[in-house]
This record gives sequence, structure tokens and C-alpha cells, in this order.
Amino acid sequence: MLRKYEVAMKNSLLLMLLLSSPFFLFLVVARKQHGLETKEAITNHYHNLETTSFQPSSICIRSTKGDKKTGTLEVVHKHGPCSTFSKGKDKPLSMEEILTLDQNRVKSIRSRLTINTQGSKATFPPKTESTDLGDIYVVKVGLGTPKKDLSLVFDTGSNITWTQCQPCIFSSDTSCYSQQEPIFAPSSSTTYSNISCTAPECSALHFATQMIPDCDNASSACMYGIVYGVPIRSLGVFAKDKLTLTSEDDVIDDFYFGCGYNNEGPFGGSAGLLGLGPHNLSFVSQSADKYGKVFSYCLPSRDSNTGYLTFGKDGVASDNVAYTPFSNSKASSLYELELEAIFVGGKKLEISPTVFTNAGMTIESRTVFTRLPATAYAALRQAFRSEMTNYTLAKPLDILDTCYDFSNTTTVTIPGISMLWGGNTKLDISSHGILFGNNSQSCLAFVGHKNDVGDKDDRSIGIFGNFQQKTLKVVYDLPVGKVGFAYGGCE
Repeated sequence: MLRKYEVAMKNSLLLMLLLSSPFFLFLVVARKQHGLETKEAITNHYHNLETTSFQPSSICIRSTKGDKKTGTLEVVHKHGPCSTFSKGKDKPLSMEEILTLDQNRVKSIRSRLTINTQGSKATFPPKTESTDLGDIYVVKVGLGTPKKDLSLVFDTGSNITWTQCQPCIFSSDTSCYSQQEPIFAPSSSTTYSNISCTAPECSALHFATQMIPDCDNASSACMYGIVYGVPIRSLGVFAKDKLTLTSEDDVIDDFYFGCGYNNEGPFGGSAGLLGLGPHNLSFVSQSADKYGKVFSYCLPSRDSNTGYLTFGKDGVASDNVAYTPFSNSKASSLYELELEAIFVGGKKLEISPTVFTNAGMTIESRTVFTRLPATAYAALRQAFRSEMTNYTLAKPLDILDTCYDFSNTTTVTIPGISMLWGGNTKLDISSHGILFGNNSQSCLAFVGHKNDVGDKDDRSIGIFGNFQQKTLKVVYDLPVGKVGFAYGGCE
């Protein structure tokens, strides 16, 4: 009995030494930095996943990493159980609808790079049917005095903020779409005022929106217009008012925004957009004195979880953030980066560097799936398929052409995908950002560019989409011109 006790004590001491060793602590830190979830394991550049992780959850899980402090907003997926939108008649979109709407978004971004430098007047084509935006994330802010809470889609690809405004009618051809909260009424705010046609902020709209601002002859008010692609657009008066983030002490006075009277789009009940682009009319620039043109966000792994959007440097410096520089080679209205290489299963793909440099790359919070030059995507697809020969290919899902049926298995092993950015910043994509769908049809969540006639396209700018950004803390530091990534951002 004494002998057994001594052996047990020795084993316990050995275990305690192992747990306190630097090597063990290194493993713990490494696991945390790579953001590994409880239902996921990664070994030698591969992910082992339970197929139940592809299924949606009806339980809201709020992030504990989004600090309840000044400058931090909760990020909620519009169709998830944490969203107030999901408690009404609003229903989640089908996978096909998400893909169609996302493709319209990409066309809008591409059109920005080829738009006539003379711009166009703030008028719109005829109205069309609207559905929903797809995979979008919303935050809640307050506007006016007294403040009215509004749910806005946050968008790094938009350079102005706008919301629908009463009375929503200029003529029989103009109106507002249905939104969840009461539409903002300028007459009810004591701090609201219109911007004059002669104000420099009115002139600045041309570059921010790619549309020439107009002037209302009766009131001399500046008229803005912005089109994100059919049928997403807003037209109205450019104005200013007090904007409140988290508390009455966290405000931006004289905040310039679009007060939209003629709005159309698949916004599914949200009140408009919070523009986080690099232009001087965006929220990032207008709040520079308070937050120093630095912001970060984390998009959750699933629709049932929450993330956060934080303005300012608080909490950023202490994180293990790896940065890559901006490269605004084509359009400074977008956040552009340099993609240098792609890895699948730890192996670098044989892609000429000119494929990436000729097209360029931008990072976007509202585009869902990452778009790549056709040649780069072909190499990615071939490498991914060669690693997935144990599974049967399913039929393509619209623009996603590498799909699998996992309905007869409980676990799957997929190769990891990594992207090497400028500055030698290698980013491992979370397993949640590799496959889109459910266990009966899960597809590689990357898309190769094609032109308008369906031919392969290596010239259009690539887009690093929000699906591949899941669980990462993404940091935008405009003063030094860089974007940073940190693992385990919100889960």
C-alpha cells in the first residue's frame, strides 16, 4: 500500500512539473493564439471538424472579449439568434440568395475602379425588387438630440454614413424601405441641421460617393447620392447632427451623414450604413480627434455568436497583432493590401507573384466570400480537391464549384488554408472560414473572378471577404497605413 502511494505521489509531482513547464505554457499560448475552438483540432496543417458545427444554432452566445467600454459596439449577425431582427417576420436567406447578393456587391466594388472620373449626378435608375443583403453584421448607435437608436450595417467599403429620414417622399417615385426602428425624424432633433451646397463637405461628396452632389434650389441644401449596386442606393440631404456610440459621454458632435429620403435596397430592416472607409467623410476620419483613426472588429465564427467593433487604440497594443501595410495602387476609397502567396495543407501554391500584383487586393467587411484572380483560384481549387479525395464531390452551388456531401459522416478532415500578406505576415484562416453551407452540401468558400461574359479574369481586384475574417481581431491603423490580424479575437 505504501509503495502504491509513493508511485501515485511521484506521478502527481511529474504532472505538476509538466503543467508548470515553459514548454506546456508555450503549447497553451500557441493554441490560444490560433483561435482553436472546442469542436476543432488542428494537426500538421489540417482541421478535424464535427459535421454538427455546420448546423445553425438557436442559442445566442455573447462574446466576453468585446469589452464594455467607451468606443466599443456589439456586432450582431442580422439573422442570428442574438439579433432583434430574427424575432420578427425576417427569415434567414437561402445559400443561393446569399451568393446572388454577394455577387452584386462584388460588381459594385469593381465598378468603382472603372467609374468615369467626371462622375454622375445623384439620380438613380428605375426601382427593382429588393430582398436582403446576405451575410451582414449590424451595430446600434444613437443619432440626434434626444438620441434615437438606429441599427446600422457597418461597412468598411463605404465612405459615408447614412440613414433613412422622414418624410421619405420627394415625389411619387421615391420612398423608404421598411426598417425595424422608427425612421429618423430631423424635425425631432434639436441639434440637426442641413449642409449648404457651398460647404466644403458638400464638394467632398464627389470623391466619397463617386457621384456629383446636387443642390436643392429651394433650400440651398446639399443633396447626396450613393449607389452600391442594383438595387442598393440612397439619395437625400447631406446633414449633420450628434452621433452617440455607447453613452452620452461617447459622442461625436456635428457628425456629417446622409439623411436619406429616397432609399432602396435589401437591408432587411436595418436603418442604413455606418461608413468606415478611408475617406475624410467616413466615421473613422470624423472621429479622429477622439479615436485617432484606429478601429478594430471581430466577426464571430457562427451566426449565433456576437462580435465587437471598437474605436481607438485601447486594447490593441497588448494583443499579438501581425500587421501588413496598405497598398492603395488602384483606389484610395478602398483599403488595399498586398497578397503574396497562398498555402493549402502547409504547402505553398505555385502561383506567379504577378498574378497578385496585377490584380491587387482589398479587405472588405460586407463582401462575404474572398474573390481571387482566376489563375490563383484555379491553383487553390486543385490543391484543395487533391487533399479531399476521401470525400465525394457534390454538385456546384452557384458560383461555388468545389462542394462536398458530408451527411453520412460525423467528422471530416480538411486542409488548412493560409494567406501570406505583405510584410511577411502569414495568416491562417479559421476552419470556420473555409467551408460554407451545411453537412449535406458544404463548399470551398472562395471564388475565382470571371468577367461579364463568364471568361476567367485575372485583372479585377481581389477581395478578402468577411467569411475568411471570422474569429480574427482585425485592426485598421490609418495613421501608419496598415491592417493587423490577431487570432482568437472574439471567442
